Amino acid sequence: MVRELAITLYLWVFQIVFSLFKLYPLKKQAAFVASFGDNVLYTASALEKIHPDIPIVILKTSSCKLDFAGYPDWIILNFEPTSPIHWLRSVFHLAISSHIFVDNYFGFLAAAPFRKEVARVQLWHAAGAVKKFGLKDPSIYYRTPRAQARFQKVYQQQTHVVVGSEKMSEIFQQSFGIPAERILRTGIPRTDFFFDELTQQIVESEIAYHYPVIREKHVILYAPTFRDDQMHVSKLALDLEKMYQAFNEDYVLFLRLHPAIQADWTNHYPDFIYDVSHFPDVNHLLMVTDILISDYSSIPFEFSLLQKPMIFFAYDLEEYSRTRGFWENYENLVPGPIVQTTDELIESIQNQDFHLQQIEEFAQDWNEYSKGKSSEQLVHALFSPSEQNSPSGSLEG
Repeated sequence: MVRELAITLYLWVFQIVFSLFKLYPLKKQAAFVASFGDNVLYTASALEKIHPDIPIVILKTSSCKLDFAGYPDWIILNFEPTSPIHWLRSVFHLAISSHIFVDNYFGFLAAAPFRKEVARVQLWHAAGAVKKFGLKDPSIYYRTPRAQARFQKVYQQQTHVVVGSEKMSEIFQQSFGIPAERILRTGIPRTDFFFDELTQQIVESEIAYHYPVIREKHVILYAPTFRDDQMHVSKLALDLEKMYQAFNEDYVLFLRLHPAIQADWTNHYPDFIYDVSHFPDVNHLLMVTDILISDYSSIPFEFSLLQKPMIFFAYDLEEYSRTRGFWENYENLVPGPIVQTTDELIESIQNQDFHLQQIEEFAQDWNEYSKGKSSEQLVHALFSPSEQNSPSGSLEG
């Protein structure tokens, strides 16, 4: 109840401030609201390259790890009430910009009376989906009617939703309750990285500089998804001692926890285990990863582009399926062996039980529109003078 009251109050203030700023003329400008940031970075960079005359404003939330350094012409603001001046400037830019990009669910969309000609583009933060989200998330049925109405308003505000595959298109239509004509099939911007060999070489060199051990040993990356009941973690489900005993001679274990998790565990194997949770871009870590251990996260959808092995450590599969729900049968979806114990995981790696053919098919299914030019394609689709029927069409010329 307290949470709902706080949200309601915040949105009420937001709406008043937004409405006042909307008295200013609309400007041909792109405002990006960044929660994860990687899709924002790629899209904004492409926009600057193709249309250098269009101003770019980055509104960073507290969860965004990217600092967007190296772009002196961009306006960078902290879109948080704890920074009141930056927050007011952020709302101002949201009210006057012709193009709004977001990469996550943002409640403020429910309280923003945008002009009809403004394009509101959902970049999202996942190239695919294992677990249900949006209007299909089972937990939504336990929220208040006011909250459910707010969710609907947020999703209906999106005039464009960017996808990398037809499979994801169908999922978005169900999750957001939007019609098919709002789907933009230009590919996921950040996947351009996997087709850029020069940038990949630079990234690999930088990571090797910080972790020279990877020049001699293979890398196992453990990247578990976020679980609502594990905000504070002192012990992982993965038995680190067993992993050390089995693999310390030939491998190192990179550990990447969800940003919402605060890990209090002590690293007893500093020459084997490396905490890489602070890295702002997980795709950079994927370049040096030889084996990925995941579960229900979206990382495998992009990792599959590298055609490398992955194993799914789904130790709580039954419970997670019941509480979160999957889009399709988990066993049929994931492109690799499913294990539920550390012993099974070790055995799979030692026996090289990797489903490489399945990984190739998985990559094709979920990345059919992501072919290395997604960022440019998105910019051309939204800012091309020929796009006269878009919500922003009246501003193009």
